[in-house]
Amino acid sequence: MSTISDTRPLDRLADFPAIRDGWAYLDTAATAQKPIAVIDAIARGYDTTYATVHRGVYQRSADMTLAFEAGRKRVARFLNADETEVVFVRGATEAINLVAQCWAQEQLKPGDRILLSQLEHHSNIVPWQMAAEKTGAAIDVVPLTPDHRIDLDAMAAMITPAHKLVALGHVSNVLGSVLDAKRATEIAHSVGAKILLDGCQAVPRLPVDVAEIGCDFYVFSGHKLYGPTGIGVLWGRAELLAAMPPYQGGGSMIDRVTFAKTTYAPPPGRFEAGTPHIVGVLGLHAAIDYVDAIGLEAIHTHETELVAQTRAALRGINSVTLYGPEDAAGIVSFSIQGVHPHDIGTILDEGHVAIRAGHHCAQPLMDSLGIPATARASFGVYNGPQDIEALVRGIERVTRIFG
Repeated sequence: MSTISDTRPLDRLADFPAIRDGWAYLDTAATAQKPIAVIDAIARGYDTTYATVHRGVYQRSADMTLAFEAGRKRVARFLNADETEVVFVRGATEAINLVAQCWAQEQLKPGDRILLSQLEHHSNIVPWQMAAEKTGAAIDVVPLTPDHRIDLDAMAAMITPAHKLVALGHVSNVLGSVLDAKRATEIAHSVGAKILLDGCQAVPRLPVDVAEIGCDFYVFSGHKLYGPTGIGVLWGRAELLAAMPPYQGGGSMIDRVTFAKTTYAPPPGRFEAGTPHIVGVLGLHAAIDYVDAIGLEAIHTHETELVAQTRAALRGINSVTLYGPEDAAGIVSFSIQGVHPHDIGTILDEGHVAIRAGHHCAQPLMDSLGIPATARASFGVYNGPQDIEALVRGIERVTRIFG
């Protein structure tokens, strides 16, 4: 395959023990494999240093509390934010639901509007629908450009002072299209709207500076960032978090409890009821250290090259249709004429190639594309040209079977 380079910009495969020889893991957009550094951090957390946080007066608890809060500081540096603005949650889905319940349901009223885009993940649609149903607000949808990006010109033309919230994906989980987040924020703020960005697909491959972007809320999940499942981040502006009521009640999120009245802790503790995912934070800390050591610019360059090589190779197969822009970030979605994506995925798996097949929790996007589903290959730091070669061989086999 002359379109596939022999060079390997990143050689990180040895860091990932779950990727066995001869297995092409191309489902990183769903969840990233874990490097040894993260696995070791989690194991140490449970093995030699484990204790509860924030409550114990004994030394190990104090040490674990310091390690836990060091994780919060690490996230803050990663986003160029203040640590008091970093809330630990189970994942981006919970983060969006938290904002939907504690900000949107408190602030919105009949006549107000929410602005989403056609390419959003269900997690960035359904919570806003629930908030709209409770408040009487309405939802508008920004269309896509012909090359499958959020159409910011259309957004600028359709946004009005009635729009109080904009929620957009920073990088599409289906198309890999990258949002001009700063411009989107400026458009939202031009009418006084708040903006939330879903950064699940952005933080593993792009530098994110919330101060530079200027957004109001930013969310991401740890497991897509080479970290553990069950941990994620909500970043919110300090003044917005301070004005929001608690998400859940329980231990840790209180100031003073009596049967007559309870007062609440300031953020971020106000939103972290109960015992947190302690070791998950340690693993997230290690994951951020891991990607920063490689360099997000290097990761983005590496994945961009893999995407370009994959798209070039697949364009040579007549029955393949590609979706998304040419400069997609780490993701290539495609279909094969006359073949259901689930069949593509099954046949590729027989050749030890793991991809995603389905609607990718983006059914409105599939409707807009006029298809029920796509096959999706997504890349990480452990992928190289050999994985593209395995993918193309598998697709050629699919076309022979169904040809």
